[in-house]
This record gives sequence, structure tokens and C-alpha cells, in this order.
Amino acid sequence: MKQARYRGRFAPSPSGPLHFGSLICALGSYLDARAQGGEWWVRIDDLDPPRVAPGAVDAILRALEAYGLTWDGSVQYQSQRSAAYEAALEALRRRGVVYACGCTRREIADSNVGRADVAIYPGTCRAGLAPHKAARAWRVDTRGARVHFEDRLQGRIEQDLEYAAGDFIVQRADGWFAYQLAAVVDDAELGITDIVRGADLIDSTLRQVYLRRLLDLPTPRYLHLPVAVNALGEKLSKQTLAPPLNMTFPQSTLIQALAFLKHAPPLALRQAAVPEILSWAIAHWSPADLPQARTIEQES
Repeated sequence: MKQARYRGRFAPSPSGPLHFGSLICALGSYLDARAQGGEWWVRIDDLDPPRVAPGAVDAILRALEAYGLTWDGSVQYQSQRSAAYEAALEALRRRGVVYACGCTRREIADSNVGRADVAIYPGTCRAGLAPHKAARAWRVDTRGARVHFEDRLQGRIEQDLEYAAGDFIVQRADGWFAYQLAAVVDDAELGITDIVRGADLIDSTLRQVYLRRLLDLPTPRYLHLPVAVNALGEKLSKQTLAPPLNMTFPQSTLIQALAFLKHAPPLALRQAAVPEILSWAIAHWSPADLPQARTIEQES
């Protein structure tokens, strides 16, 4: 069977401007696609309206342009895709692999099973809602679900979903669809063949692989890059006060990001323009040279 042409994507959440950590993901994804002559698409994961910061979408797109990370096609928006998510949820209902849940967060915390640091849903509503409860959310039945995938950098990843994640939500109590379901539906419809993103999303990948199986959707190849963390071991993010990307002189930060990925360009390119730096990086992209780690401290 002929292999589909490489199609990758970058899917930021518009909770704030891009920072060094998000640049690592965008850059790694972009280089992996372009080095293989593939397409690179951008999707805005704006499923959660309260977390969408005013002006964040425009800031994200301007930053990608400033760093030379040009995308194919039109930008996708998850907020415009609810009909597709509803159709996927209905397909899961017909197969009997999801169920309505009436439990509150407090009830789940009080009946926590599994690891002490994570509230694992104990399957209270699997057999049906109790007489006094109304449906609040929809969950996937994970009983017996042992999932694995081969990561191009991190190696074989596997997990017993029932123990590690529990019956996770695909539609929330507020009616919004969960990220796991939306990402699976969007990636499949766009024909994404390869996903390159941060290692902090490995747990999400396992749940998405399971959803793909339940929906008879193809599973893309995955490559999970090391996550940039601060001196305290915290992921760079808006919550940890990571500064926005430098838009005045992007070359410097671009070279720092390449060095983080063990693809530092030669000294002769340190003062080069962004397109020239990226051209070198595409020609020299080698996943085998990437650091095989889940996290790396960003040098200040």
C-alpha cells in the first residue's frame, strides 16, 4: 500500500502568546515535515472559551510568521467543529463504549482510586445513572484497555488506561467537547500522518490512540520532543511566567531553540536571516540526533 504523503500540524491553545517552550514544539514539528517534503498545518485548539485570551490567536500567528514557520492551507479552529465532534460521540454511543456520568468532581475525589496524586474515576456510572443523578458528562469505558504506541524518539510507550487514566471524559458537564475527542476527529479529517509535540502530552496520546481504535481511525506516527522546563523543573508556560517570544530579533531565539534540539547551526549562521537559518535546519534535520529525554532545563 502506498504511504500517504507526510502531513503534520501544530495545534496551540490560545491561552496566551507563544513562548520558548511552544516554539520548540512548533519548530520540531515544522522541520520534521519540511525535511520530508511534507505539509505543515496550523490548528487553533480553542475548545475552552474561558481560557481563550483576547488577541492570543493573532499573536500566535504573527509569531509563527516572524519565525518563518509558514503553514499550508487555511488555519483550522476547533471552536467551529462541534458538529463533527457530536457525530463522533454519537458513533461511540452506538458502539456502547461511552456512558453518561452524573458524578461531581468532589464525589470523584472522595472515591479516588489509583495513584495518590491523580484522581482516577472509579467507574461509578458504568452500569447506569443512580436514580437521584442527572447526566453531567460522557465518559469512555476503559476496562481492559491496554494501549501502546511506538514513539520515534521515546521508544515504546504503553499504559493500562483503566488504572492510569480511568474512564476519561469526551464531553464535559458544561456541554463542551473534551480535547481528546476533538483532537482525534480533527487529525483524522485533515489526514494528519505525523504528530510532533511535547513529551508532556504522552498521556494524552495514549488516550487518543484508544479513541482512534474505537472510531476505526488510522493512528499517525508520533514523536514526542523534550519539554523545556525552568530551574524548578516546571514546564515553561503562562502559569510559570514564561516570557513571550522575542519578535524584534527572532534569529537569536530561533538559534537557541535549534540548540535545545541538538541542531545548533554553525557560527557563520548566527547573524543570518531567519529563512537562511531555517533552510540550513531543514537540510540538517535528523530525529536520531534529538535528545532522548522527557524534559530539559532551558539555559538562561
